[in-house]
Amino acid sequence: MKKTSDSLLVLRAVEPEDIDLMYLWENDRDVWNVSNTLVPFSRYQLKQYIESDPSDIYAHKQLRMMIDCRNIEKKTINTVGSIDLFDFDPINQRAGLGILIASVDNRRHGYAHEAILQMIEYCRKTLYMHQIYCNIAAGNTASIKLFEKTGFEISGIKKDWLRTEIGWEDELLLQLILKDTKTNL
Repeated sequence: MKKTSDSLLVLRAVEPEDIDLMYLWENDRDVWNVSNTLVPFSRYQLKQYIESDPSDIYAHKQLRMMIDCRNIEKKTINTVGSIDLFDFDPINQRAGLGILIASVDNRRHGYAHEAILQMIEYCRKTLYMHQIYCNIAAGNTASIKLFEKTGFEISGIKKDWLRTEIGWEDELLLQLILKDTKTNL
């Protein structure tokens, strides 16, 4: 949790009440290109996902947390997006990271930056992970800058990896090696 002026950003578990938001977000074709989605999700699929206890990263090899912006003064909560760990590998202590700030109006307010920082600490101090990685289209400069700002480094380029409406685009692999601040491991 980080307090910024009159608001607090909180990562929390997915609740059954989130199904309507998740349904809208997962079926927003404007973000399918960054989530590798090709077909819509049904409410039934999302309901099953929520009921399967998605908070057990060891069972599902993935974890989704909702990003809440809580206004302390107004006593309101606005769920602005979600952040995901995927392809969790407990043996090699790594996972992929993805983030969505759903509404364009909620972007560029620092929510994604703060959520990533909180997830990094969760991965470091709770899951004892060694590294986190993400894959970003080479033309997505806003996301590249965001992840670099939180400590990720470009470690590879996948040439002509993504097919787009106008041709092929490279995809960048970014990694963050997590070090225990006490032992430097």
